[in-house]
Amino acid sequence: MNQKPIRSSYIPYGRQWIDDDDIKAVTAVLKGDYLTTGPFISRFEKAVANYVGAKFAVSFANGTAALHGACFAAGVSEGDEVITSAMTFAASANCVLYQGGTPVFADIDEKTYNIDSEEIKKRITSKTKAIIPVHFTGQPADMEEITAIAKNHNLIVIEDAAHALGATYKGNMIGSISDMTMFSFHPVKHITSGEGGMITTNNKDYYEKLLQFRSHGITRDSSKLTENPGPWYYEMQFLGYNYRLTDIQAALGLSQFKKLNTFIDLRKKYSSMYNEAFTNIPAITLPSQDKNGCSSWHLYVIRLQLDQLTATRKEIFDAFQQENIGLNVHYIPVHLLPYYQNLGYKQGICPKAEKLYEEIITLPLFPAMTENDVRDVIYAVKKIINLYCKL
Repeated sequence: MNQKPIRSSYIPYGRQWIDDDDIKAVTAVLKGDYLTTGPFISRFEKAVANYVGAKFAVSFANGTAALHGACFAAGVSEGDEVITSAMTFAASANCVLYQGGTPVFADIDEKTYNIDSEEIKKRITSKTKAIIPVHFTGQPADMEEITAIAKNHNLIVIEDAAHALGATYKGNMIGSISDMTMFSFHPVKHITSGEGGMITTNNKDYYEKLLQFRSHGITRDSSKLTENPGPWYYEMQFLGYNYRLTDIQAALGLSQFKKLNTFIDLRKKYSSMYNEAFTNIPAITLPSQDKNGCSSWHLYVIRLQLDQLTATRKEIFDAFQQENIGLNVHYIPVHLLPYYQNLGYKQGICPKAEKLYEEIITLPLFPAMTENDVRDVIYAVKKIINLYCKL
């Protein structure tokens, strides 16, 4: 390759977009009366619930805490099994462990990289309590089939939509379909509150359990108290956690939320630029989109056809770094992580996910990119793949 890199400045695979309105929103809270447990919490929750078409939303300190809350509300406990995708971040399975349950990993569909509904069916036992489908990269999983499976076996569905705020499935917003749906507001996600997460649901019982769970299991609701000696009184009725979002974070999230549609439009635009530029490069496989879903494009993942290349994935990854273009790999299948290996999960249980992991890279994709940034990435892909492509 040429000695001079394509870019003089480094571009990461993902980054937040914070503007003056966001800063003003946070500053206003800092100057106000409430830094936490104040009015911005419910405003943020209502905005998200209304957007996705859910009756209720409960905010949490982060997406992992939100998933933990959902597993609690679903009644997951020791002896229960919960089926989830192997191709996801560890939180999708860790939340089951937090409740004493057992994660069961299902393999993926080779086209969409989402959990394969046929693989879910193979793993259902008398101990199965719930399914946690993951909308990988922002593309919705096969929710019609997953919902049918859950109904046939009396299972609860908790969607991990950390990647999928703004995505739709058969015209329905993700967040309005299943028993519970989790969204994440980490800085690389569609909008950010710094850290933060949220569960949407149409089930009032789940909603009330989630509210109490995120605040130590404590309630001041007079209708739930066993006694009521005075206005100061509260009860801890079960072991909950301090998983509350702050008003500072909620104000940032609410300000960001006003730009969500713009952010998604830019993600779709840049993904289309990538798709058009890479269509005729046989050494890479582009992300396949299922006709039933409309992705909100959290990630743009390409699959390297390593048999057509003279370099390893690591060498290609390093070549991009030399061009000042940051990549990532999403994800190491959860069951391959050392902690899960020590729990007894074996390599080979999800061969499609394991093979995919060896061949994928994630290109930069975020709204704060410019079209010139996108063109730099396109140029780098063509340059590096051409360099290593077998003749």
